Order: sequence, then structure tokens, then C-alpha cells
Amino acid sequence: MKILQAGRKFFQNHYPRDHLYIAGSITSLMVLILLIPDKNQEASNSGGIRSIPIPVVSQEQDPSQLVLSGTVTPAESVAIEQIEAHASAWQNFEVASGDNLSQIFAKAGLSDRDLFRVLNSSDEAQILNNVYPGYQLNFLIPEKGLLDQLRVLKSPLEGYLFKRSGNDFSVEEIKKKADIRKAFKVGKITDSLFMAGQRENIPAAHLIEMANIFGGVIDFILDPREGDRFSILYNEEYLDGDLIGNGEIIATQFINQERTFTAIRYINEVGELGYYSPDGESMRKAFLRNPLDVFRISSNFNPRRRHPILNTIRAHKGTDYAAPNGTPIRATGDGRIKRASRYGSFGNLVIIEHAGGFETKYAHLSRYHKNTKPGTRVRQGDVIGYVGSTGGATGPHLHYEFLVNGVHQNPRTILDKLPKAESIGPEEMRRFNNQTEQLLSQFEDYNNGRLINFIQKNTD
Repeated sequence: MKILQAGRKFFQNHYPRDHLYIAGSITSLMVLILLIPDKNQEASNSGGIRSIPIPVVSQEQDPSQLVLSGTVTPAESVAIEQIEAHASAWQNFEVASGDNLSQIFAKAGLSDRDLFRVLNSSDEAQILNNVYPGYQLNFLIPEKGLLDQLRVLKSPLEGYLFKRSGNDFSVEEIKKKADIRKAFKVGKITDSLFMAGQRENIPAAHLIEMANIFGGVIDFILDPREGDRFSILYNEEYLDGDLIGNGEIIATQFINQERTFTAIRYINEVGELGYYSPDGESMRKAFLRNPLDVFRISSNFNPRRRHPILNTIRAHKGTDYAAPNGTPIRATGDGRIKRASRYGSFGNLVIIEHAGGFETKYAHLSRYHKNTKPGTRVRQGDVIGYVGSTGGATGPHLHYEFLVNGVHQNPRTILDKLPKAESIGPEEMRRFNNQTEQLLSQFEDYNNGRLINFIQKNTD
């Protein structure tokens, strides 16, 4: 008995546990082979050769992905049980808001002592002090209370692998590269932009991004009409053949009442990404037409509107956007936050000062974005707060005002009077053409082929 115990201890200390599992599987398979009758004898007994599927496990292969078929013999079941035991030993957790490592280790059946050993195994282990919601933690626990491996995945592409070595853990960085493929989608509006995108399986984030790209030239509440068409060329990220994420938009086009708007991605010399028309005009205007992505207009700018609460004629100096409570509110232009505090009937109010004597106001917010503080600079499209009903509000909505040199203007019409967008300068035009020419040609080929087919399919 002492000899057996000593042997067992030797193997545990000198050979990785995964290797022992594989060695056990191989041993079982060798026994199986010895039990299989001679081919000729098999043929003489049954008139043919019986094929038995044998799973093969490599160190790189996840045993849980193996698919077994056919009749399983007792000898095969031994190997299968070992494989399944290895696979089932993995416990997977996704970090949620409010979680901590001690709680997650406890859920996996591990103690704070195990956590302490991992944290103190190496300098690299300090990555565990910065685990955020959304991270994946995979524990390999072949025996109750025994942690053999820990995978910490920031994303499907990167993370760290902790492997037991005696009482300590070694750390390996996980770095994978996604396979980038182009995706081209087209849509036709019969109800709304988002419903049209949903029918064609276009990611909602890309629909919002497309609306932001064209936000300076198209009002996606008032302008779109039934029959309008759009197309998007964007990147998709794949890992081991599975879609793991969607990349940025490469090019997009929107045909609104026979007006065609095309935008192409361009990265300038300092690394700034923007979207431009094929002739180099920036699609980014000084101000977005709307501060919300999802909304309906409940009240327009009206100098003689009857106030819904006071029942008196009182000028409505802005536009009201009805939207669900908590809807993100975006800064319509670059500027500096002048105010972020409660102010009378406005409730929670944000005021942004912009260059050129422009000022925008955002009222009735439920709460502010964490970075929304007086004096802070914001970029167009930054989230500054969230829709609410604070102050003199009858329901969740955003009250939005636009001022020019202290005078209130109609936010729905003033943008048409503002200066046009900047274009690519002559000195940069060659670089712009070199970067976008091939992409535009590819995008046009997609549009000339698949978009035409799509239109025909939807008109038959």
C-alpha cells in the first residue's frame, strides 16, 4: 500500500494532471484494442468488419466538444467517462456587477486560501485585482476543492491562464487573433429604420451608428419615408468559425426620397476616424440634429404654446423628445459643460457652451453621466445624462433648447442655417483618395449587385 501511495504522489508531483488524464484514456483505449477480435475472425463470424468510433483527445481540443456515435462497449465507456469527467470539471462564471473574487471562488467550491495562493503566485496574477463585469472566469476543478487551472478572459480574444505547479500557479497570457470578414447588408423602410434593420439581421449598434453618421444631414424622425433604402458595409469578427463581434462600419449609404447620401470611413494622419462623402466632405456637422437615438417629438418649439401644467400661454423655447426613462442623451456638439445641477422646473439640467456663441440645454434628466461635471469638455455624441421626468415634467422626456448669442432658436430648423461641414483639405486629398478609393469601388460593386437584387426581391 505504501508503495502505491508513493507512486501516486510521484506522478502527481511530476506530471501535469491533464497528461495523466490523457494517459489514462490511452491506456483504456489500448485495452479496448486488445479486446477487439481479429479482423479476419470478425469477418468470418459476421461477414463484415465492424467499425467502432474512437474519440481522440489532444491537449488543444476541448473534450466537451467531442461527439460520439455508434454502439458503446463497456471498455469504451471507461475512456468516455474519463473524458467527460475532465470536461465536466470546468466551471464557468461571468462576472456581474457587484461580484467579487471571493464570492466567485466560493461559488466554484473553492476557499479564500485558494484565492490567496493564486493572487500571490506571481506578479502577473495582479490582473485579478482588475476583474470587471463581463469577464469570463473558467475553473478546472478535477477533484472537489482542488483548483488545477483558471482562465480569466477579458474577451474571447485575450486573457490569462493560471496553471497549478505544486502549491503555486504559473501564468500564461492568452492572445488570439480574430478572423475579420466583411458583411454587406441592405434594407428598405416600410415602418421604421430599426424595424427594417431587424428584418435584415443588421446589428442595432450599427443602425444607431449609421443614424449618427448621417445625423447632420438626415433627421431620422421627420425625413425617412416608406420606400427609402439603405446599405451598410462593416466588419465581422470570427474566432474558430464562430461570430464573436461586429467591427466598425466601413461604408454606408442612405437613399432618402431619391436623395442619395454616401459615407466612407477615413482615418487621418493623427489617427482620428471620421466619415466623409466620396468627394471628401465631412459627414460630421457642427451639431447633431437630435440628442437622442430613440424618441418621438411630443412638443415642438412654439413661442405661444399653452403650458400643460400652468394652463397659461407660455413660450416653449425648445423641443420635447418623449423617450423611455433612462434613454442616453448625447451632446449635440463639441463644447464645455457650463452647468450640471438641478434648476427649478427644469429639474436636472445640463448646459453646454459651444464655440461661436452657441449654447445647448438638456432638461428633466433622471441622472447625469459620471463624467458630466462643470468645466468638463465633451465631444459631439458623448453621453451626458439620461432621460427622466425631474422638475416640471408630466412624463419621461428630454426638453432640448438651442441658443445663438443668448437668443432661443428652433432646434429643428436652425441647423440648416449653420455653416456647412469642413472638407478634406487639398494637401490631404491624395491621402484620402488612396485610402478610400478601393473601399468605395468595393462598396459600389456591392450596391450595384446585391442592392438591385434586394429591390427586385421586395417589389416582386
